[in-house]
Amino acid sequence: MASTSVQAQTPVTEPGYRSRPGRWIDGWNPQDTASWDGGGRAIAQRNLGLSVFAEFLGFGVWALWSIVVPQLNKAGFSLSLDQMFWLVSVPSLVGATLRIPYTFAVPTFGGRNWTVVSALLLLVPALGLAYVVSRPQTPFTTLLVVAALAGLGGGNFASSMANISFFYPEREKGKALGLNAAGGNLGTAAVQFAVPVVIVAGAGVALDRAGLMFVPLSLLAALLAWRYMDNLSSARADYRSFAAAAKARHTWVISFLYIGTFGSFIGYAGAFPTLLKSQFPEVTVSIAFLGALVGSLARPLGGMVADRWGGARVTMAAFAVMSLGAVGAIAGLRGHSFALFLGSFLVLFVATGAGNGSTYRMIPSVFARGCTGADEPAVHRARRSAAGCIGIAGAVGAFGGFLIPRGFAFSSAQTGSLQPALWVFVGAYLVMLAVTWALYQRRGAEMAGV
Repeated sequence: MASTSVQAQTPVTEPGYRSRPGRWIDGWNPQDTASWDGGGRAIAQRNLGLSVFAEFLGFGVWALWSIVVPQLNKAGFSLSLDQMFWLVSVPSLVGATLRIPYTFAVPTFGGRNWTVVSALLLLVPALGLAYVVSRPQTPFTTLLVVAALAGLGGGNFASSMANISFFYPEREKGKALGLNAAGGNLGTAAVQFAVPVVIVAGAGVALDRAGLMFVPLSLLAALLAWRYMDNLSSARADYRSFAAAAKARHTWVISFLYIGTFGSFIGYAGAFPTLLKSQFPEVTVSIAFLGALVGSLARPLGGMVADRWGGARVTMAAFAVMSLGAVGAIAGLRGHSFALFLGSFLVLFVATGAGNGSTYRMIPSVFARGCTGADEPAVHRARRSAAGCIGIAGAVGAFGGFLIPRGFAFSSAQTGSLQPALWVFVGAYLVMLAVTWALYQRRGAEMAGV
């Protein structure tokens, strides 16, 4: 830790880049091997570690209502199941919407500066939650607005990924972004594990602690980012890459697939505690963290397997397993078998996590199709379009986190059961599997084998 502190205080003097006040670095070029090995790697790793911490907290705040909502009626509130699902779904809606502007905030304000701001912004939903959950007379509309503020944490993923992408060379970018994404996703599991412990510490149940616990952590993240992270003057907002990606048909196909993988992950993670509470009230919701945990850990694994076997193949397998997991959950509901329900959902979570990694792995392969190393302009255009697609798909996919809980709410309201919603999800996964096969795996398809 001491060596990191010394390194952070030492001006950058290696060839190729230099530092100036405000922790700005000029001339950053990670593709330059001499510059990278001469100190650039250490700087990038330091920024990655702190970025993961800030994003981890962002995901934690984003998922905070998922574990608090099942406890509200016990704390004196009187909420219907539909209202509960609204409270766990609206943070995903806001978080998905914020992902595009958060992506452009990094080149506009600087990665270090925006990490400080975004960490401090987490205080708003954390303190808002601490205030309203202690007052059972709070109107539902107010609860919904405060829950929506948790979406600020969802935007952190986009800005964190954009920031780290500027620090790393192409040859190491995939690994760095995979670690960054997985570290952030673990925030969902961590908050679902920690909150039930924190709110019952001492006498009684104090739901306000769920929000208060993030106050010192968010301040710490902001302080560390201010002290040890860096801004890159070479980071530029590439609006053209987004425009090029938006015109590409495959951007929207992959975004559709990402709704099925990442959207399912964040949607099930948000809804799972409420599902357990409503369907198996005899079981403690503290076990809900297992779903987000296995899903987060499976994400880098899915990317690594896709590197070997191809992104399309692994994505197809993920959708097939997700379909089986949903069918198993239906069987668990029919037989009121908690073991089968939990086991099926854990299978679902693993498949969504693996599908997250494999779907992202498809993007550079799709946009690089037809490019050769000799055609440098084409390779450059492909990389820019792929970067734009990653941003768009990440935002669109996150809307699944809103659709999944609302699907459960609609199913319950119309039929008195969650099973119809799960059957719809099974059908959607099979459609997504077919689309993946037809466009990216079928023999003779333009993009076969990506």
